[in-house]
Amino acid sequence: MPTSSDALPISIPDGIPRLLRDLIHERTGLFFDTDRTDLMIEKLLPRVELRKCRSYLDYYYILKYDDQSDAEWLRVMDVFSVQETYFWREYSQIEALVTDIVPTWFKTHASPLRIWSAACASGEEPYSIAMALDGAGLGHLPVEIYASDASEAALERARIGTYRERSFRALSPALRGKYFTQVPEGWQLSDTIRSRVQFRRANLAAPGEIDALAQASVIFCRNVFIYFSPDSIRRTVGLFAQRMRPPGYLFVGSSESLIKISDAFELQEIADAFVYLRKAGT
Repeated sequence: MPTSSDALPISIPDGIPRLLRDLIHERTGLFFDTDRTDLMIEKLLPRVELRKCRSYLDYYYILKYDDQSDAEWLRVMDVFSVQETYFWREYSQIEALVTDIVPTWFKTHASPLRIWSAACASGEEPYSIAMALDGAGLGHLPVEIYASDASEAALERARIGTYRERSFRALSPALRGKYFTQVPEGWQLSDTIRSRVQFRRANLAAPGEIDALAQASVIFCRNVFIYFSPDSIRRTVGLFAQRMRPPGYLFVGSSESLIKISDAFELQEIADAFVYLRKAGT
């Protein structure tokens, strides 16, 4: 009887890593440089094994041609989901939102202010926004907070709202005590803050999935584009620009830039934070 040690290794035919890389790039916006395709192959291995593929070519055919490929792509998004986030990350941007953008909006608008946290992972970013609004005494204002991610697994963790120590590296003990309750699994976020955020699954590379979300007046899309190719960034930001109405505010990560990517946004400094402002007439 053959043992597990007798199993043949899953083959990786020549050229297949490149084909998989290009297909993943097309469908998700994520891009793996040539020196990182080994990492891509490694991350896909559990799915290849689960689908009982003898070759990564078999798995490529599943993703590209199988009638049930949409379901498999959801699992691929789980595999590539980046969970490196925490409360109060790059807080100066959230502070600019709370101290300047939100008050300014309601001086001239009676309609709700919609905020979208794109690629929210396990939810720390949108929940930080909700806590900051509450702490500033703005919780009564009609601010709608939407949050999305391409990974269903990440969204499930976000909806549950239970976090461990790694999520609190920048949050003060006082704020943890105010908004969280310790439970056996970690720290449970209050129902009041959780109820302020509406989660939905959306792939930033799929226009139909983000079209409505991109109509928000404030978009946080931080530390996402570092994983995208310039073409992917250009397409995504272009859709933001098409859907946002001036004044619209786009926050990206501190290491990210839209220089040579889009001329529809102008970089401005608001309350010690940098934000891209949607230009009128472009």
